[in-house]
Amino acid sequence: MGAGNKRRYILLFGAQGSGKGTQARLLQDYFDIPQVATGDLFRYNLKNQTELGKLAKSYMERGELVPDEVTNAMVRERLSQPDAQEGAILDGYPRNLAQAQALDEMLAEWGGEVTQAIYIEVSEEELLRRLTGRRVCRECQATYHVVFNPPKQEGVCDRCGGELYQRDDDKDEAAIRRRLEIYMKETLPVIEYYRQRGLLTTVNGEQSIGDVNREIVAAVLNSDEQ
Repeated sequence: MGAGNKRRYILLFGAQGSGKGTQARLLQDYFDIPQVATGDLFRYNLKNQTELGKLAKSYMERGELVPDEVTNAMVRERLSQPDAQEGAILDGYPRNLAQAQALDEMLAEWGGEVTQAIYIEVSEEELLRRLTGRRVCRECQATYHVVFNPPKQEGVCDRCGGELYQRDDDKDEAAIRRRLEIYMKETLPVIEYYRQRGLLTTVNGEQSIGDVNREIVAAVLNSDEQ
């Protein structure tokens, strides 16, 4: 990994429907560092039947959770690639304290560190409104909303022309509430971990996409100066 003070490792936290993926893509363009989403890493490794993908699949087929060691290895492999030499935006990782500590050790090996953690805060009722209206592209996984962020052509992804669909778990309000409850239980200790280290900025995710983005960029640039 190359040296230099400009290297940024930005962590994005936020429940499903908080706009985390949208913000990660905007930050990727602004800072010219890749978005690294654990969901994408799993899909890539499973689809391409890599060694890590086969290992993850063996746990999934037994109905077991994929161990942190496998997830950490996928992240390590991705962060070691050339386009991540100047840092990355980590979306959906770390999910627990063990992963957070593994990330610290990983980055320290390369002379890097987490430079900023952003928590996009959105109320449960607003998340419910967003998730029940969410539509996802079958091809590139881009997300839209029937009211807040509709595609130019109904049912068709602006980015790749793929078909948009509603996930089964976005149709059931009780299931959404359970998912949000699990997310908060898992993630609050991690958010607190970065808060105690002075790395956390909480952003009101109920603003416009542009306003949320401006707050995040300001927080990251401010951390550069400290």
